[in-house]
Amino acid sequence: MTDQNGPQDTKERSESSPVTTRRGIRSFVLRQGRMTEGQKKAYERSWPKYGLTREQGMIDPREVFGRDAMLNLEIGFGMGKSLADMAEAAPEQDFIGVEVHLPGVGSLLKEVEDRGLENVRVYNIDGNDVIDLCLPDACLDRVMVFFPDPWHKKKHHKRRLIQHEFVQRIRHKLRVGGVLHLATDWENYAEHMMEVMNESEGFANTQSDGGYSPRPEDRPITKFEKRGERLGHGVWDLLFNRTN
Repeated sequence: MTDQNGPQDTKERSESSPVTTRRGIRSFVLRQGRMTEGQKKAYERSWPKYGLTREQGMIDPREVFGRDAMLNLEIGFGMGKSLADMAEAAPEQDFIGVEVHLPGVGSLLKEVEDRGLENVRVYNIDGNDVIDLCLPDACLDRVMVFFPDPWHKKKHHKRRLIQHEFVQRIRHKLRVGGVLHLATDWENYAEHMMEVMNESEGFANTQSDGGYSPRPEDRPITKFEKRGERLGHGVWDLLFNRTN
């Protein structure tokens, strides 16, 4: 649902108009991009096993994964390496990834094949539809939105994904005690996220001082994030629990 990007220098930030859907403005901007041959073949081989669709309607995660385990949702996983890293490091947990860009989906499915992962499933649709049409209430233990498009120009701030209405829809999909984990490399967006979360009903900051969180060890550092750190770019993590 995000721009599906990693940190600010992983892809160009588009100023093109967002595509509209039944909910109004989508949470991403469509970009042209071609799948590599490897991504295409991985998609063709593995989508029937790991892919989930809107047409399946409301899923039962226990049936999808064949077990009852901690369930994570990542909205906008980019090229999928970080999601694959998390799934490989926590085989006892299950992960659902959402990504609208086919090259990213193909890339993740190739990672899934190469690593022999069984705890990953993928949606290739707008995350708004995943939240509204595909996931039961209180089914998620963690929702992750890492480095969404910052829409850094002030006139475009209304297009940012992290808004009160979106956060409340996510809240209902989290179990009480579940975590919403946000991360951005734009300080102004971090401030915006913190303002939204502090004013959102049913959430509490995991930090006793009410500030930003240290990066959890289970959030992988991307190569772009490492490069940004060398250039002096900051990264801000926000972790909030659902309280009711």
